[in-house]
Parts: sequence; C-alpha cells; structure tokens
Amino acid sequence: MSSSLSHGSSSPLDAHGWDSGWAAAFAPYADRGLVPGRVVRVDRGQCDVATDAGTVRADTAFVTPHDPLRVVCTGDWAAVDPEGAGDPRYVRACLPRRTAFARSTSSKRSEGQILAANVDHAVIAVSLAVELDLGRIERFLALAWESGSQPIVVLTKADLVPDPVGLSYLVEDVETVAPGVQVLPLSSTTGEGLDVLSAVVAGGTTVLLGVSGAGKSTLANALVGEDVMSVRAARDVDGKGRHTTTTRNLFVLPGGGVLIDTPGLRGVGLWDAEAGVGQVFSEIEELARDCRFHDCAHEAEPGCAVAAAIEDGTLPVRRLESFRKLMRENQRLVAKTDARLRGEIRRDWKRTMAAGRAAVEFKRNGRLR
Repeated sequence: MSSSLSHGSSSPLDAHGWDSGWAAAFAPYADRGLVPGRVVRVDRGQCDVATDAGTVRADTAFVTPHDPLRVVCTGDWAAVDPEGAGDPRYVRACLPRRTAFARSTSSKRSEGQILAANVDHAVIAVSLAVELDLGRIERFLALAWESGSQPIVVLTKADLVPDPVGLSYLVEDVETVAPGVQVLPLSSTTGEGLDVLSAVVAGGTTVLLGVSGAGKSTLANALVGEDVMSVRAARDVDGKGRHTTTTRNLFVLPGGGVLIDTPGLRGVGLWDAEAGVGQVFSEIEELARDCRFHDCAHEAEPGCAVAAAIEDGTLPVRRLESFRKLMRENQRLVAKTDARLRGEIRRDWKRTMAAGRAAVEFKRNGRLR
C-alpha cells in the first residue's frame, strides 16, 4: 500500500497521525508484506489496530517482552499481518516511540508501567469540585515533562466556581506550580474553555490524565463530539469517581488530532523522572546555579541562594519541600530499579551457566542428572 511507504498521497491513517516520518520508519516492514496501523486499544493480550482498511483485532504474543515498558500500548504504531494471513492476526513489531508516558507501579518489584505512546500533549484534568492538591499536580507535571510531551492543566467543573475572582485565584495557585504550562479553567457543562482546548489538541496526539472524578470521560465526550465514554457522577463527599474508564482508548477528534483517554489514576508514582522534576521546579534549579557550592543540598550551607529565596519570601517553603520529596522518591526508585536489574542479570547468568553444565554433562554421560 503506497501510503505506508510515502506521505505524498492521502491515507485513512492520516487522521490518526500518520506522517512521512512514520512512513520512513515503517519501510522495512512494508518490504516484508506487513501493513501499518495505530493501536487504539489494548486488553488481555490483544489489541485493536486502526489500519487503512479499517480497525482490525490483533494478537500481541510476538511482541510481549520482559520489560513492561516495551509492551504494546495505546498510541503505538504497529506492523501487523496483512488481511488473509490467518486468524488471529498478529502484531509483528512496533515502531520506535517518539515519546512515552510512564509511571511506576505499586508493585514491590519497582517496575514501570507505560500509559500511552507517541503523545504530543498531556492534558492533566483537575476537578474544581474538591480542594486543589498542588502536590499531585506537580507529580503529573513531572511525568508529563519526562515523557517528552507538552503538558496543559485543565481545571474542570469551572461552573462550580461562579465567582470570577475566586476562579482567578485558583488559576493563579496552579500557575505557581506549573511554570511554562498553560492553565485553563473549563466546564463541559457550559462549554467554557472547550474551544481553546480543542484548538490546542488539534495538532497531534493528546493523552487525558487525572484521578477518578476529575471529569475526564465527560471532557473526552465533549472533545470527540459524541458519547464515546460512559460517565458516572462523582461522590458529593470527596468528588471521587468510580473508574468509568477501564482501558486506554484512542479517538480521532473532529477538529483534527487524536485523543487517548485513560483510567483514573489512584497513584502517580514517578518513573526515572529527574529531568521532569527539574522542569516542574525550574525556579529552584535556576536559583541553585547561584549557590556557592555546586553540590549544595539547600539545607544549611553558607551562600545558598535557595535558602536566601526562602528567607526573603520569593520561594514558598512548600515548593522546596515538594521538590525535595519528589527528588528523594525518584532517587529511591532508580536505586531499586538498578538493584532489580542487577538481580535479574545475575539470575539469567546462573540459568545460562546451569544450562551449559547440563549440556556438558549430557554429552559426557548421555544423560541429565
């Protein structure tokens, strides 16, 4: 199919983000008779893949690596079997990702979890129905910056704050923890801010993130222009939802671009996100350049520019404490991950050595002991 090799002619995949770069990366797979497609949903070892011929169901057994960050994910561009290759059809490979949104899991194995691939914008939905959690917003922002995508914070349910002055104060509070990030109050009920967000997400792939009850499914329906996601009311007591979204789904937007909706995240664990944390707390990193010592811990060292900013009130204490907390968490995770990888390497080496000894024993005695 010509659209898989060049971008000169129109293709149904164009609406999913297909371009000349993806076509060039796919060329070796086209030579093998495979067809390109974008993964729009993954569940139970299978996935739905949008191709030029329509959406097909494919098995992911051939691309299930040990690394959970390399499994097939919503947003991936895949090389799948052509029509008539058999039932089931298989995903034979995924193209290298341009960006990847990952977090750490709650498991004791310190593993990462891939949430979405090839994302240009990360919309962080924050409900105004409950008190703002600035620390959680900082976590989402760190993961978004680390992924390589451009974050935007959307304050949903803005109609619940009818006072314009009060709403402006809430926006300012979020802007203080989101340097370089657009903060947009939005109401899916009244339509406030929806046109602005639609214009932002029209140029690429957007992932929609947030905790349960943040209004993500309602927002997804508003952006897509139809009820593609089920919606259940959040509890009045705490504003929490009930995980109406259970899988990650990719939708083509009527104004251009695509949207990946995700389940509500209970935990927002960092995953090797030191650069992302630095981006979120860019003002602290800028101050640190003026510290007397290059390895200043910003505790009690003389000539600490960060401590001086705390003293004169230009840097809130909460920001420095949050920065330290996220950096410590990230460092612990990296250390645990390195230890786990070293352990896996040792176990693989021991298995290889055991297999080698067994092979030698078999050659010698014609049997295994």
